[in-house]
Amino acid sequence: MSESQTIKNCALYCLAQRFDINALSKFLSASTLIRIIKGSLLIEDDQSWSVVFAYGAVVHWNVSSEQQSKLHHILLNYAENPLKVIEEENFTFSLNSHVTRIIEDHIEVESCDPKVIFALSHGMAQSIKLASFETNAITTINNTNYIPKSLAEKGSIKLNSHNIAKIRGQLFLTKSDIILNYDLLDTPDFFWEYPEYENLYSITAKYLEISQRTEVLSKKLETIHELFQMLADEQKHRQSSFLEWIIIWLITCEIGITILEKLF
Repeated sequence: MSESQTIKNCALYCLAQRFDINALSKFLSASTLIRIIKGSLLIEDDQSWSVVFAYGAVVHWNVSSEQQSKLHHILLNYAENPLKVIEEENFTFSLNSHVTRIIEDHIEVESCDPKVIFALSHGMAQSIKLASFETNAITTINNTNYIPKSLAEKGSIKLNSHNIAKIRGQLFLTKSDIILNYDLLDTPDFFWEYPEYENLYSITAKYLEISQRTEVLSKKLETIHELFQMLADEQKHRQSSFLEWIIIWLITCEIGITILEKLF
């Protein structure tokens, strides 16, 4: 086995909601060889590559742990909403294989052409970003699963209006963050310009089940929407009940005043 075909490490991370690619490119270009491709950064150094995507994901090919940590520190300085729990996934890979394919988390890459690395990285970055969405949706659902149970058992939720409003806000943020970034899970624009590399993207997208996981995520979003509606209905019910009691007390007071006027 030649040196280029030795097994190397490929690491995927989702570090934040977004990166400021323009500011990053200005900072890194002073000391590092970089390419800007369709709003993403390709950092290259002697058959080692890091591909940084604007939506907070980075894919490392044959990059040491020390170099990964150094780059992550820089990326987080230009990040919007860094994640509290960083998503990570690891593969192995080898270069100059007969054909590009993925078998049991090992990637055989047909060439060390940076565009080949970039094309494969697209599907992998989407996968790790999707994992972040999945974690966010599952956490939100788990943290609020007492709401439908409480409504089913007691007909109401033991939360004040302030807490209900906070939970509704969190549900809305989770849902809107995923929906606003949903287009990230489509075929990237890069392949409109370089269609000859799209089959490489398809290999990773198929292996990592991007399409199937996106459908499952969509169903999780429906669950979040239903929880949101439950809380909205509960809040409306409380407000209408409060107004009804105010009207009842006003009518009672008016009747009382009328009776007192009649008596005195």
